[in-house]
Amino acid sequence: MKNIFDLKETNALIERINKLDAYAKPLWGKMSVDQMFAHCNVTYEMIYDSKHPKPNAFKKFMLKVVVKPYVVSEKPYKKNSRTAPEFVVADSKNFVEEKARLIDFLIKTQNLGASYFDNKPSHSFGSLTAKEWNNLFYKHLDHHLRQFGV
Repeated sequence: MKNIFDLKETNALIERINKLDAYAKPLWGKMSVDQMFAHCNVTYEMIYDSKHPKPNAFKKFMLKVVVKPYVVSEKPYKKNSRTAPEFVVADSKNFVEEKARLIDFLIKTQNLGASYFDNKPSHSFGSLTAKEWNNLFYKHLDHHLRQFGV
């Protein structure tokens, strides 16, 4: 798995993002490119903003036991994987704004570095290692960039 905390890898992701325009079509799935950017931003909003309520104890336990191993592993997501309700973006978004927010989140995450994230609690899974955070970040974004052919 590539290391999102490495400046070279962050820049490579940003280059891929910059290859997309507002008219890019997905190779699979139903999201438009603006929705995909907004969807990817949710991951970072859960870390840096307080706009998403934390799950109750039962849901957090289920997420930790059932979903976490899938999310933080190095095994790629399958096409058309099920999306958690918190990540569903049903309405149109502003392509330019969502793209800029995603790039800003990537830069902020890379600048904070792996040590900032090591043993940092996640919104849904409890404390994660820097490697688990990396896998969560990189795998999700890579999946959606591949969805749009970049």
